[in-house]
Amino acid sequence: MPDDITTLRRILRDCKTIAVVGLSAEWHRPSYFAAKYMQQHGYRIVPVNPRYAGGEVLGERCYASLDDIAHPVDLVDVFRRSDDVLPIARQSLAMGVKCLWQQIGVQNVEADRLARAAGIASVMDRCVKIEHARLFGGLHWAGVNTRVISAKRSM
Repeated sequence: MPDDITTLRRILRDCKTIAVVGLSAEWHRPSYFAAKYMQQHGYRIVPVNPRYAGGEVLGERCYASLDDIAHPVDLVDVFRRSDDVLPIARQSLAMGVKCLWQQIGVQNVEADRLARAAGIASVMDRCVKIEHARLFGGLHWAGVNTRVISAKRSM
């Protein structure tokens, strides 16, 4: 797992199109919150969820599976159970992605090994939103950057 800051920074700098597998259209779900944050920071989000296929999530066309996407994708961000990741990893490799990213709580070691053996970056058990905020300056106690620097609490 690339724990070093340089590798994570490179992944987030170079991977601008993110397919989010398991992206929910419900605003309060972690997948929606993370994808919206990344979208607001200049990333193109490609929703992948059979429940919403053919419709839109975050203003982008939603696909039933990675196999349905006809354009290039740099990073596949997985919001699914660990047991579901291996076929997603295989689809990701067939698409030629640069990185397979398993979200917090998602850890499929076999999928990680497969990605690394194919020469692509692989991240497990980390949130793309949290890592972006941590490495590019958007994180504070509430999880967003208010851009206000003060020791005085607002009333």
